[in-house]
Amino acid sequence: MAGTESGALSSVLAEWSLLLWTLCAVLLPVLVTLWCSSHRSRRQMLIRDIFCKSKHDWHYTDLFVQPSYCCVCAQHILRGAFCCCCGLRVCEGCLKKAEQHFHCKEIVMRSEGGAARGSMQHHWIRGNVPLCSHCMVCRQQCGTQPKLCDYRCVWCQCTVHDECMLDCLKVQECTFGEFKDLIIPPYYLSTIDQMRKDRRTDYEKHWIPVIVLANTRSGNNMGETLLGEFKILLNPIQVFDLSKITPAKALQLCSLLPCNAARILVCGGDGTVGWVLDAIDEMKIKGQERFIPQVAILPLGTGNDLSNTLGWGAGYAGEVPVEQILRNVMEADGVVLDRWKVQVTSKGYYNLRKPKVFTMNNYFSIGPDALMALNFHAHREKTPSLFSSRIINKAVYFFYGTKDCLVQECKDLNKKVELELDGERIELPNLEGIIVLNIGYWGGGCRLWEGMGDEPYPLARHDDGLLEVVGVHGSFHCAQIQVKLANPVRLGQAHTVRLILKSSKMPMQVDGEPWAQGPCTVTITHKTHALMLYHLGEQTDDDASSMSEQEHAREQTDEDV
Repeated sequence: MAGTESGALSSVLAEWSLLLWTLCAVLLPVLVTLWCSSHRSRRQMLIRDIFCKSKHDWHYTDLFVQPSYCCVCAQHILRGAFCCCCGLRVCEGCLKKAEQHFHCKEIVMRSEGGAARGSMQHHWIRGNVPLCSHCMVCRQQCGTQPKLCDYRCVWCQCTVHDECMLDCLKVQECTFGEFKDLIIPPYYLSTIDQMRKDRRTDYEKHWIPVIVLANTRSGNNMGETLLGEFKILLNPIQVFDLSKITPAKALQLCSLLPCNAARILVCGGDGTVGWVLDAIDEMKIKGQERFIPQVAILPLGTGNDLSNTLGWGAGYAGEVPVEQILRNVMEADGVVLDRWKVQVTSKGYYNLRKPKVFTMNNYFSIGPDALMALNFHAHREKTPSLFSSRIINKAVYFFYGTKDCLVQECKDLNKKVELELDGERIELPNLEGIIVLNIGYWGGGCRLWEGMGDEPYPLARHDDGLLEVVGVHGSFHCAQIQVKLANPVRLGQAHTVRLILKSSKMPMQVDGEPWAQGPCTVTITHKTHALMLYHLGEQTDDDASSMSEQEHAREQTDEDV
């Protein structure tokens, strides 16, 4: 009897023990997760509080990619914050002390000499200097270890050994280093009014200040990283995020710089470049022609045909250091880019509406490539988070192109439209699409006008006031052209292009901005010129021969004039 009771008690205890362990196994992770979440929330609120009141441009990170040491406690850190302007790195616990003891870059300050090129002291930050740097005093290598044993100036980027710092303090003047001709000194804006009253022009010699405009939403989302790297090398006041400020407001800085001296570096796709060029046109309307900047491109978009045409490449993925990008901007040559007015006047009932007016830099098209762009944009508006990679974007374009090969939504285009080049009617063969080109590249890197073969066609130029007009037989034909297995149908060159859509609704696009259009008349005429920068980088044999022929044609034109 006693054994039976003892067995029943043991069974009950075992059940309760199992229940207790089950509860612990379920509740313990939940409690730990809640505690961690609460602790992280409090920590983030504290950090956000510090960030809001800070003069530093702090960015919090859970993991430093490179070995880093806290500038306050000198301990190795994995999680903490870094300043995108001066490069200061601190752990979480030392953020308040860093605020008290370390100053960030002063973007505007009074000059000791009262001149735009007056004297300025170095601004030293200890530790985390670039590897394999050289000491400006003893010329020996420093930065071999990331520990807090060396110093770096946040303006000229010079580095110095800890033991050489006393000798360095004897010469405190900062020269702004390699990029002194690109940097807007922090004392310039405070003295410009007085200098203009005194009619002083000494600050204009060999000075080409650059303004960086980055679209953080373009292409592969590299804009955020680039903003920080440019702020470290330049004055943060000359680096703008286009997701927070419009190009028109950013370009107001040009009016405070020497006449015709400023250069703009646009980090984004062709659409971002067009946005900036529109803002520059507004400067012309306001009578600010003498402050018009020249425009360079860092291609972050998907197609980047304008960037490719001007020698800046088909896409940037971080393979070139930011320092080299700035050198390329300094060395680039000025060229002219034609800009065109595209007016779309609807017919019939829709004729009461105001005509659509676009500005074209690259190309206008009607047909399969416009249909692909229209489908792509509709898909991106529904799920924008999926389109953060250049590879994914091109894959989506490929999918819609393959779909159109089977459906052929744009067939018999030649029966629906009329084409006039400089007032002369052009007989159209059997086509599905018409493309009007201003630049040499189309479709993400294809030289559409020159094509392949030995037939003598005049080269496509972006500064001759002429448009090149070609036709395509469909999406499959477009794909063949891009891999150089076929040629487009060359329809001619003209100063003015008129296209009349007689019936049905067709997809159209201007520089990647697509829409579905009913019966209408499309008129393309020259609008204005833009001052661009051309980079003579690495070229293929085709590009080199094309450029030499373009130079020869330009020289011939100059002789004729």
